[in-house]
Amino acid sequence: MFFVKHPLTWLAPLALVAHSVAAEPFTLRSADIAHGEFMNQAQEFAGFGCNGANRSPQLSWSGAPAGTQAFAVFAYDPDAPTGSGWWHWQLVNIPSTVTSLPSGAGDAEQPRAPKGSQHARNDYGVAGFGGACPPEGHGAHRYQFTVFALSQPLELPAGASAALTGYMVKAHALGSASLEALYKR
Repeated sequence: MFFVKHPLTWLAPLALVAHSVAAEPFTLRSADIAHGEFMNQAQEFAGFGCNGANRSPQLSWSGAPAGTQAFAVFAYDPDAPTGSGWWHWQLVNIPSTVTSLPSGAGDAEQPRAPKGSQHARNDYGVAGFGGACPPEGHGAHRYQFTVFALSQPLELPAGASAALTGYMVKAHALGSASLEALYKR
């Protein structure tokens, strides 16, 4: 019996190797907060009846998609009794070489955020991080911290709204990774 070997048969072992080397998933983690766990008073707002330290948590990420040119970090409370949730933090244009933010990077008055990044105005009306401050007795609120991998740095006007910032980030997102912490008063 005579068999004709397919001319691309030699590629089969390479296909197996390529298939077994999967890309690392895009993940977000923190030394200060944990998914599904309650945050402590360090991440509580200082104002509106809250007495926390108003410190953004440490965040780090890995496995960004190919082609990532910048990152954005959001903190959002979908449970705020506003009809549209509450934006606690939006930091955009984090350089693609940066894969972590130290605790307190959300303080727009301190130079802890990466050079070139831009704080958007939060729903407290100021640029930077505004901590958790759910109404007393309102139960546990979810605080969604998300890092977005962006296809390009964003061009946002000074004082851009949270809605415009969110629109631009999602229009240029290659992927995202989240963790959801809790807080109640």
